[in-house]
Amino acid sequence: MAAKNNFEKCLYCGGCVGVCPVQAITLKDTRLIIDPKKCINCGACVSICPVGANKVEK
Repeated sequence: MAAKNNFEKCLYCGGCVGVCPVQAITLKDTRLIIDPKKCINCGACVSICPVGANKVEK
């Protein structure tokens, strides 16, 4: 499983992109993309998000 993003809550600030230790998150135009093949479910993106738009499913 990979982290998920709630696009309705997301501010597209890019904070999660910078903290992902495996570069699984990219921001293209105004779209956040989480690569499920790279994501290790560490939760770094969840911790950094100011609006709680990211979550890790276990």
